[in-house]
Amino acid sequence: MYRRFSRLAVTTFVLSALFVPIASAQSDAPIADPLPTPGASGIGLELTEVAQLPKSEPVPPPTDARLRRYNRINYLGEIPDGSGRLFVPDMNGKLYLLDNGVQHAFLDLGAAVGPDFHNHRGLGSGFGFVAFHPNFKRNGKFYTVHTETGSALTTKKPDWSSPVDNVVHGVITEWTAADPRADLFSGTHREIMRVGYASYIHGFQEIGFNPNARRWNEDYGLLYLAAGDGGIGVSTTLPQDLALPQGKILRIDPDGRNSGNGQYGIPRTNPFVHKEGALGEIYAYGMRDPYRFSWDSGGSHKMFLGHIGEKAVDSVYEVRKGANLGWSEREGIWSYRRGDPSCGVFPLPADDAKYGFTYPVTAFDHNRLSSQRPCADSGNALMGGFVYRGSKIPSLRGKYIYGEGVKGLIYYAEEREMRAGKPMATTREMMVYANGRLTTMKALVNDPNRVDLRFGRDAEGELYVLAKANGKIWKVTGARTFASCRSGHDFVSGATSARSWEPVTPELWQFPGREVVLAQPGVARPGPRRPFEYAVLKKGPAFASVQVDARVRLDTPVAESNRDVIIVFGYRSDTEFYYAHLSSDNKIYPHNGIFVVNNADRLRLDHQWDATRSVGAPPAVSDTAWHRVRVRHCADSGEIAVYVDGSPYPLMTAVDKTFSSGRVGFGSFDNIGRLRDLRVQGKGVR
Repeated sequence: MYRRFSRLAVTTFVLSALFVPIASAQSDAPIADPLPTPGASGIGLELTEVAQLPKSEPVPPPTDARLRRYNRINYLGEIPDGSGRLFVPDMNGKLYLLDNGVQHAFLDLGAAVGPDFHNHRGLGSGFGFVAFHPNFKRNGKFYTVHTETGSALTTKKPDWSSPVDNVVHGVITEWTAADPRADLFSGTHREIMRVGYASYIHGFQEIGFNPNARRWNEDYGLLYLAAGDGGIGVSTTLPQDLALPQGKILRIDPDGRNSGNGQYGIPRTNPFVHKEGALGEIYAYGMRDPYRFSWDSGGSHKMFLGHIGEKAVDSVYEVRKGANLGWSEREGIWSYRRGDPSCGVFPLPADDAKYGFTYPVTAFDHNRLSSQRPCADSGNALMGGFVYRGSKIPSLRGKYIYGEGVKGLIYYAEEREMRAGKPMATTREMMVYANGRLTTMKALVNDPNRVDLRFGRDAEGELYVLAKANGKIWKVTGARTFASCRSGHDFVSGATSARSWEPVTPELWQFPGREVVLAQPGVARPGPRRPFEYAVLKKGPAFASVQVDARVRLDTPVAESNRDVIIVFGYRSDTEFYYAHLSSDNKIYPHNGIFVVNNADRLRLDHQWDATRSVGAPPAVSDTAWHRVRVRHCADSGEIAVYVDGSPYPLMTAVDKTFSSGRVGFGSFDNIGRLRDLRVQGKGVR
């Protein structure tokens, strides 16, 4: 049974509980690097531009530069009426429809709300989201969330009392179109929920219906509402408080009337309906900023939530009825300590299991710099996405595609590995292609600082990418594998005799039969900075596109951290060639990357090198064991990929067209090592 607490009762209850910790973790230092940086997937999305929505601005002009974008489009969906019309909300106030490529404004929500409409302060302010009822074709109903300030703060009362003063209201509205087929809204609307928030951040985010529910399912027509913590969960236990709506996912029945305000229904199957003192509306809780959720339209039809963390980790959760995601006792799969000056995360306490928290199914960390103030904004925000179940791109099926919104990075994890209570699925980064060329989202939007990436999906399960930076929408029209060119049918194998090789310094090498051994390290030579010692394969032709397969071993003791061997390709001369540097260290510019020497000091090419953090791809080797290495170079596209130990995912990737052909080789910058089982296949150049 739903119970409404009085203002006094709620305030007294909350203030006495907000600062009570659930558990204390062990006394230790924060975890410096919670998660590895997502590695390359070798998969690229092909994007085709389909629209650019009109330019818009918040009113009055904002002081926060992050709100000054081309527009603030934040989602794309399809109206569930079979018309094929796509809808796109602009947070600055308008709802647009795209009908066979023709765009027009369907509703000016900002104008309908009037002067209390607030869109100029807070990244989530304005027209936050829209959800069309699954029976919109017949009932004409859809739902929106927006923010209000001004006179609303004194003349309109939130549906729940708050333990702190409100600075903004989040409002859920039901709209009923007189003609659901019309291109311009005409009809009525009514407010169904109003929630007060203590700050301009982490308010209502996505609202939506489960698209998998059918008329005979209990979930059909029930509206899910992602309600953030209002920015105060970082210092209180409000997201854990079942008496308040903030920091929760709510589930309501818009057609019912048994709520406290009489404007909607509370489903009897909600998990806390019969819990004394708890809101019956709550479906799941323990959230900071539950930004985007979606349901897998295939597989097990699970609900996934993209959740923006505090200062260390952003996560994706499988949301189940009654789940507690842990905030602000937990951040990701770690313990969070309110008030700790590090703003970091810590190991879980030994008795963690007894609290029953739900942990992420995949995640990435913020890669904070040691030079950053501990609690400064790191500029990361996870954008939840979708499991691809469309029919146009078979290679993407079963992949949960999501991203990081600020930098415009696109990631994926395999849905089959995303299981609550199991080890987290691996997240990998995807590449972006447009007009047949490899690019980045920053390049596509022509903004090196902020993309504001979002995702959308149509009724056929095809995906879209949106960016506030330039107001454009792209459809994902294909996928390609990086460096997947046909290398040709010429090949060289074996080649372990001295007559097959031309070393820089022959006396440093040994050729015992099955191996090519660099027995002594080389020394620096005059000319540009480049590997000290290598041997060029002179057996067979030079190659244009080429694939080099071999086993390599570092013979330098592991006590030396800067050990390496190299694979040479595209060799023209002693000062003109490419090489893949395979090292046990990845913390300095010359180590563990793809390089070109072009009559100048070696230049690093690989995408994995992060100059700001001074770190590259994970070390290619860390022992003195044999390792399988594959280097693939596509001459026409310039794409280069390096694989280690049979992984289907490239460890390093680069694009460069300096050399279109050349010979291959093996060596080391300044260490010793050996090679065997060499096979070179490609397009010979004679």
